[in-house]
Amino acid sequence: MTRASSGSSLSRTTLLGILAAIGGSAILSVNDLAIKSLSGSYALHQVILTRSAISMAFLIGFMALTGSGMRQLRTARWRGHLLRVSFVMLSNITYFLGLAALPLADAVAIAFVSPLVVTLLSVLVLGEQVGPRRWAAVAVGLVGVIVMMRPGAGAFQPAAVLVLISACTYASTHMMTRRMKDSESAATMNFYVQVGFILVSATMGMVVGDGHLAGSANPSLAFLFREWVWPPLADLPAFLATGLSVAIGGLMISQAYRLCAAAVVAPFEYTAMPLAILWGVTFFGQWPDLTAWFGIALICGAGLYTLWRETILRTRT
Repeated sequence: MTRASSGSSLSRTTLLGILAAIGGSAILSVNDLAIKSLSGSYALHQVILTRSAISMAFLIGFMALTGSGMRQLRTARWRGHLLRVSFVMLSNITYFLGLAALPLADAVAIAFVSPLVVTLLSVLVLGEQVGPRRWAAVAVGLVGVIVMMRPGAGAFQPAAVLVLISACTYASTHMMTRRMKDSESAATMNFYVQVGFILVSATMGMVVGDGHLAGSANPSLAFLFREWVWPPLADLPAFLATGLSVAIGGLMISQAYRLCAAAVVAPFEYTAMPLAILWGVTFFGQWPDLTAWFGIALICGAGLYTLWRETILRTRT
């Protein structure tokens, strides 16, 4: 009786983690769309500072209304937060610089090297057990990503290297989330991430925000060193979308990695791939061809198989 109840509890926890990963990835895809739309007119540090201020306001309100309130910001794990914030910042900055120069779908596809890295690190760093069938599911998802990347068609340009760096540091972020999950809430971890972003982006704004290093023809460098400008009202929804999506999506992804083994959560972040295709169709008029749909099928199929396999294993527990 007790054993069956335990298995059922674990199954519900796993399902909640997977749903959080799917929902968080979907919401964070809105952040990618908003950043991509803003990257041609604003400086990266201006966008991040505005986004982080909005996210911070949301998180403070969220913590005030839930759990132990602002008391949950107390922590003895400053080194862990500093390392995790550093990983998050490096991942975001390299990804957004790459995103400025790459099509949205290409950037998202390259970034999905990350779930494979998460699975590798979950074994090497966390000592989690990953069976051959789950390895196969992640491999199939990776094949789908490679199909979406279309090697030889120009995906591997210098900006792609930035996205690959982002993928590796993103995976390292989730290793830190798993290590800190027992003492730190998802809201606490995301709060300190926003503090880091505000400090670094404000400093960048004071140093290069006047645009004295602007003028590069490279889209990534132009995004990094562009002069700060006051946004018109028409662009405010995009700023609001990036701030709220990163706050809500970040909370959900952090919670997913707190609830589940990293190798279980990782494949479900592939949810963002078909959404990237959808945003490309809706906002940029880029309709997927048969090759793109084949890649989407592989990616989604791998995630659904992982969900089915996890359900079978929990049922047998």
